Amino acid sequence: MMANRHAQAMSREKHKAKELPQCDLWLSVVALALIGIGLVMVASASISIAERRELPQLYYFWRQLASVSLGGSLVFVLFKVPLKVWDRLSTPLLFTAILALIVVLVPSLGHEVNGSMRWIKFGSISLQASEPMKLAVIIYLASYLVRHREHVRNEFVGFIKPIGVLTIIAALLLLEPDFGAAAVLFGTALGMLFLGGVPLVRFFAWGVVAISALMTLTVLAPYRLQRLMTFMDPWADPYASGFQLTQALIAFGRGEWFGVGLGNSVQKLFYLPEVHTDFVFAVVAEELGVVGAVLIVVLFTFLVLRIFQLGGAAERREQIFAAYLIYGVGLLLGAQAFINMGVNMGLLPTKGLPLPLLSYGSNNIVVTCAGLGIVLRAAYETRFLSDTPRSEGPRYG
Repeated sequence: MMANRHAQAMSREKHKAKELPQCDLWLSVVALALIGIGLVMVASASISIAERRELPQLYYFWRQLASVSLGGSLVFVLFKVPLKVWDRLSTPLLFTAILALIVVLVPSLGHEVNGSMRWIKFGSISLQASEPMKLAVIIYLASYLVRHREHVRNEFVGFIKPIGVLTIIAALLLLEPDFGAAAVLFGTALGMLFLGGVPLVRFFAWGVVAISALMTLTVLAPYRLQRLMTFMDPWADPYASGFQLTQALIAFGRGEWFGVGLGNSVQKLFYLPEVHTDFVFAVVAEELGVVGAVLIVVLFTFLVLRIFQLGGAAERREQIFAAYLIYGVGLLLGAQAFINMGVNMGLLPTKGLPLPLLSYGSNNIVVTCAGLGIVLRAAYETRFLSDTPRSEGPRYG
């Protein structure tokens, strides 16, 4: 009897797989649209930089395209990996990522760029240790919230354990220093804990503690305090500390409603620093205007909302591990996009965070694609495998 039921369930699964697309169509289309726009804008923003460094005009575009291709291949591979594999590897992955953060701080092993020790060099390849750490934390927390769900909701110790782990990770990130990554990681983790059922009083209390600690670190570090003061009034010193922000605001002003035209940005001609990485959104606003900037905002909003819809669907079907994984990736992408665009528009203090899927940078694009690959796998298991008999409880499909 059980064998017949299992055979019938497998038959239903195969029938659904033939009728419906296995990848979530809306999520895939929006992600591809953002990647396509990003490739165009990286090409536009980086031509002058490549020429100045005596490189081919499309040097950075081809490198970004290679990163996108690698990220796309990774999406395909991770889509085939069952979620139970990530659950089993959650703790080893976290410890490996922490080890990478420690290795970065070793002078003979870590590679320093612009005063920050954030990279590990492997020949011509550089690994930014904070990027895989983001995914490792999401996978670890998703597994932890499933294994200790009742403890997290009802006991203080169940909440404080992951906070302790995050504090160690944040300390290592601040030693690089990478204040932006630490803030995003802490925000993502607190969001996951909140969605995991942490009582509001406890959540807000630790939220206040985390914000107070970050503000204290900002005030104690002279360069961070200068960034904060510059953010309050960038025009007070527009040719020194306020130069980056004022040039970004000029780009937004020049773009007006419909922009100056693709490729016609003036600010990318060595006025705006980091123009193809952290400030590519300002070039979008200058060349494509308010219309182009709003389009980017709408696409990111839809992307994050769609991810949360998939997380909600997984939670309703009691695919708890899948739900928390999806929520974590959605929180991470949403936080990074919000902070980057806020910095570009002068709404937030300057932070060295790329705009996911748009900014130039192999590490970020590959890790972002990996996160989306895991989301697509989780959505697939929720949609196609949730009706089959489960031998491991409500953790997976």
